Amino acid sequence: MKPGEKLKYERPYLKKLNAGMMNKFGTPGTVKVTKEIEGVAVRDLLEQYGSPLFVLSEKQIRRNYQSAVRAFQTRYPSVQFAWSYKTNYLNAVCNIFHQEGSWAEVVSGFEYRKALGNGVKGDHIIFNGPGKHKKDILLAVENDSLLHIDNLDELYLVLEICDATGKKPRVAIRVNMDTGVYPLWDRFGFNYENNDAWNVLNKIVSSGKMQLVGLHCHIGTFMLSVQAYRIAAAKMCDLAMRCNKILNNPIRYIDMGGGLPSTNTLKGAYLPGVDTVPSVDDFAEAITSAILDYGFKQDELPMLVMECGRVLIDDAGYLLGTILANKRLSDGRQSAVVDFGVNTLFTSFWYDHTITPAQETNAPVENMAIYGPLCMNIDVIRESVNLPLMNVGDQVVVHKAGAYNMTQWMQFITSRPAIVLIGDNRQVHQIRLAETLEYMEIPEIVPDHLNLK
Repeated sequence: MKPGEKLKYERPYLKKLNAGMMNKFGTPGTVKVTKEIEGVAVRDLLEQYGSPLFVLSEKQIRRNYQSAVRAFQTRYPSVQFAWSYKTNYLNAVCNIFHQEGSWAEVVSGFEYRKALGNGVKGDHIIFNGPGKHKKDILLAVENDSLLHIDNLDELYLVLEICDATGKKPRVAIRVNMDTGVYPLWDRFGFNYENNDAWNVLNKIVSSGKMQLVGLHCHIGTFMLSVQAYRIAAAKMCDLAMRCNKILNNPIRYIDMGGGLPSTNTLKGAYLPGVDTVPSVDDFAEAITSAILDYGFKQDELPMLVMECGRVLIDDAGYLLGTILANKRLSDGRQSAVVDFGVNTLFTSFWYDHTITPAQETNAPVENMAIYGPLCMNIDVIRESVNLPLMNVGDQVVVHKAGAYNMTQWMQFITSRPAIVLIGDNRQVHQIRLAETLEYMEIPEIVPDHLNLK
């Protein structure tokens, strides 16, 4: 404290303390401090690129990918990963995965064109999704991409395109099924149990206008049941075997989709994600053993395709921010306002993100709420988290924020921040600029009679 500076007044309150006693979660722990990310100081990053700031670790992305591929390739002879663009479609991020050998998995014409722009060959793009437009399907057909048909209207549209172009596109269908996890994801694709999937496969083969080359499923998101994937793989194998034997149409690949969880902690979970989430090896063992044990001849084994996203990048991403204000709530709890809200950290609706201070402190640790800067009551980053009391201007780090935040964020009240990628030798690359007012107003048009300038 500087000479003559007064202590900040804070209204006294009573709080029950249980010093030194264990509860069902163990003894109270100390709070970790995160001063650096991949050897680069948090304070330096915020000073150079502004606050808030997303940070991605290239080393961790590559490590995650290589580990996941190894888990499957050591168990199965033919495996291909396809990066899920919707998880994080920053070009720099996508190109890391493509450098590592990943194909592209897209669910819109916008994402499809991003993949082409990133240099992905057309026959290495998987086009999923329930809302494909005719112009996008035409582009995919021209580029010999893999079309995964989601509904009958799409099937009929593809048939029309086949008649108009004379081309015979490579297609698969998306299959939904009961895997013992509820509610069922049955709004996408064709159902296995009621034979919708089998009937559509018959239509495709009997038309003679398409090449039926694969089967695709995606049974859910942030899936914690390894057994569900074992069941799904067995049902996919049943369809593939029937295509081989009854339709005389060998299936070249089975695409098991994504949905594998990161180690983030879901809201309402009793234990942290690091203690409860199955490993990639667990899922790989379940999926590959189900296919290998099904009875395919060695030369008939289909290629296994995985469309993993979240599990490959979530823990490679961080969101850095700054404390704007502190206050006591009416119930006596401490709270803090940070300079990023749920419009920037969308996954705060799903997860209890780990948040750590970026500077050493001797302040006591207490349970507090962390709010964003939006004038919305839903702008809650953490409803309850143990952190030391921090001053205005102190900095915090949100962990495991690499998946979906940079595709689902919104321009709402505040602009979207910059993003940097830390590469080899602590080299920092800015891969997206922070938005400015001028940038945000580019698409706007003011009629002459409303222009007051």
